[in-house]
Formats: sequence, C-alpha cells, structure tokens
Amino acid sequence: MTKPEIKQREAELLEMTGAFCRQNLNDDYLQLCEKLIKKLGRKRDVPFQRGKPEIWAAAVVHAIGSINFLFDKSFEPYLTTDQISEYFGTKNSTVSNKAREIKDLFGMWHYCPEFSTQRMKESNPFNEMVKVDGLIVPIDALPDDLQQMVREARANGGDIEFKIRQP
Repeated sequence: MTKPEIKQREAELLEMTGAFCRQNLNDDYLQLCEKLIKKLGRKRDVPFQRGKPEIWAAAVVHAIGSINFLFDKSFEPYLTTDQISEYFGTKNSTVSNKAREIKDLFGMWHYCPEFSTQRMKESNPFNEMVKVDGLIVPIDALPDDLQQMVREARANGGDIEFKIRQP
C-alpha cells in the first residue's frame, strides 16, 4: 500500500469509529479511538494496511473499550462486544483477536494513562498510591510534606518514586 492509500484507509477508519462513537458512546471514546488509529498509522509496518477496515474499526473500539470497562454493566457507557461486532458486521472472535494484537502492540492495560477515558483517569485506584523502595504504599502513609510533593508532581504531569537511604 502506498502512503496516500494508507492515509485514505486511516481516514476511512476514523470515519467509521467516529460514527460509531457519536451514535453509541461519547466524545471521550471518539478522541481515544482517533488517537489510537493515528498511532497505528504511524507504525513502520502499518497494521491496518491489510485486512478489512470494518474489522480494524471494530478492533480499535474493542481495544479502547476493554481497558475502560466498556463491557462491564456497572459502568457508563456500557456496550457488549456483540453490539460492536453487529454494528460493523464482523465476528466477535476476529475482532477480539485483532483488539488483543493492538493492545499488545501498544502495551495497553486497565488505567493506561494514554488510552484511559477521563472517568478512568479520575477513578484510578493508583492515583492515591506511590512507590517507596519498590513497595506500593498509600500516599496518606507518607509525611505531609512528601504527600504534598507527590500531589504537586502529579498535577504537573510527573510522578515520584522514593528511595530510602540507610545512614
């Protein structure tokens, strides 16, 4: 596939996932799907240059949805994998396998900061944890001045890991 053809396929995927997200999900999912498709399009060996666009579009939604608990009834929005596959006219098993490939390619996991919805970022249980000498401890177990340091670093997009030195 030539570069213009890849860009055309990317635009097609963006349109497909955009329509799905506007109809069934929300703007947060739309933006994350767009980000993931563009990231796929920048790979040296662009994965979506082979295969059906419907499968890739469904797999992108599935990958983003699976790390953001989209398939859990207790979360909003909620959809089933069947609804995604039905919309795109694909098979669940094919979409699931392709979504796993995408997640493995980018190291996507639950609460992955790059591909989490705003709600997931805010409810991340690790937000109130910090690493001290390789152990994960609650921030409120630290002295007040260190708690403040961690919160300021995170507010500025950074993080802190503490090492305790022996005298």
